[in-house]
Amino acid sequence: MVKNLPLERWRKTFHSVRARLLVWYFLLTACTATFSIQATHQIYCDNLKARADAALIKEVARFKLLAKRQSEKKFSTASTTKLFDKFLANYAPTQNEYIITLINDKIYKYSPVLPIALLKQYPSLLEQWTQLTVSKGDYIQTSTQSIHYVAQPVNMGGERGTVVIIYDTSAAFQAGTNAINLVMQVTLIVLLIFFLLAWITASKVLYPLRLLKKTAQSITESDMKQRISVKGSDEIAELTKTFNEMLDRLQFAFDSQQKFLNDVSHELRTPITIIQGHLEMLQFYPEKQQVTIALVMDELNRMCRLVNDLLLLAKTERPDFLRLKPEELDLLTKEIYLKACSLANRNWRLESKGLSPIMVDRQRLTQAVMNLVQNAVQHTRDGDNITLGSCVKGDYAHIWVSDTGEGIAPEDQKRIFERFVRATKDDQQFEGHGLGLAIVQAIAQAHDGWVELSSRLGYGSTFTIVIALASSVNTAIHESDSHRRRQSPHYSLSGNRVASARLCNHHR
Repeated sequence: MVKNLPLERWRKTFHSVRARLLVWYFLLTACTATFSIQATHQIYCDNLKARADAALIKEVARFKLLAKRQSEKKFSTASTTKLFDKFLANYAPTQNEYIITLINDKIYKYSPVLPIALLKQYPSLLEQWTQLTVSKGDYIQTSTQSIHYVAQPVNMGGERGTVVIIYDTSAAFQAGTNAINLVMQVTLIVLLIFFLLAWITASKVLYPLRLLKKTAQSITESDMKQRISVKGSDEIAELTKTFNEMLDRLQFAFDSQQKFLNDVSHELRTPITIIQGHLEMLQFYPEKQQVTIALVMDELNRMCRLVNDLLLLAKTERPDFLRLKPEELDLLTKEIYLKACSLANRNWRLESKGLSPIMVDRQRLTQAVMNLVQNAVQHTRDGDNITLGSCVKGDYAHIWVSDTGEGIAPEDQKRIFERFVRATKDDQQFEGHGLGLAIVQAIAQAHDGWVELSSRLGYGSTFTIVIALASSVNTAIHESDSHRRRQSPHYSLSGNRVASARLCNHHR
């Protein structure tokens, strides 16, 4: 198993994204370079061929013109020998061009030199040329040679002959081939060098991804503190930033879940311990059966309320938590006020009623406000004021519950909406599970709103639920259309309270 580790490491390396990406780019670049070089070589050879054909056509045309003039002269003693002599006498030798004249199957004259090497290499050419009856053009192409020729037969004065014009581009062809081979070798070396540089560069570019993998592998439920440093502003940097933000959310979720489980276990452990202890003692004190049963039932009811509250908080994350319907804010405020008046002996006041249709879940919103009312009752005494009211400001509806109780300490205001957190006073914790305000905030957030708190010790507290109005309601309504109005033109001002920073103008 140990011996296979290097092989496994190499296999993973060559199957990595970096290797596959660079191999594909290398193959693509190599194929492109090869195609371009071969295309260049082909174009070069075609140019050589075109240049040779042009030179051959020019010389053949000159020879034909000379032969025509000789045959048209009156009283001439023209012959093939004289034609060849005159043609060669007027020929201006050029590089890589040869002219051979044949008379009666034998070489007559040539210019500038006789390509002996070609004739020795292809001995059948002379035989082919001497047997021609019509003009023939052809070329010899090998890996080292590129020869073009035209053989033109002629018969003048009873002499049968052939003029062969040869254009040898072998030197230029070989030079071009050598240059192409050199270019291919240099290109291959350059590609390998760039491949190595690209491999190193890709390793640096993809380093955040490898670090991302290592960080993800090292994350556990107990350790989610590792983060990746963000460098640059490219796509990988954006991915790294997104991954870090995801880790922040996951860590917050895990921490909240752990805290929630700890709090739930703590809250449930107490009533379970109480019930278990009294039931165990019941066999020793049977005469206290009624008292024990009453106590156990009370604890069970408390546990039931706790479980129901927890279930409600869990449901707030579901899309079907709310059943939104259009409601009239003033009627809903009046209904909640009438329900609240029967809870305790307090000085209940209805401060104002906002006049506007709102899109809410009537039962959930009533539950949230009643939780605030019960919270106000718990922190006030007989005769204290508890004020309810609602209004509309801008595109938001405000529903508040204000009391003249003892108020909430500033240090508690920052955390009072957390689950299982209860306000304290004089080192004494108030009764309850600490879920009421968390439920209020969850219901408000489900309505795309929020909860505001304004409180001072000794002066009371004001909780305000702020929710958005229905989007279809965009215009202010006159007093005569009371069922569609956004806000009442009149409202009562009573009570002494501290206003929230974002409440309506009339109770600031």
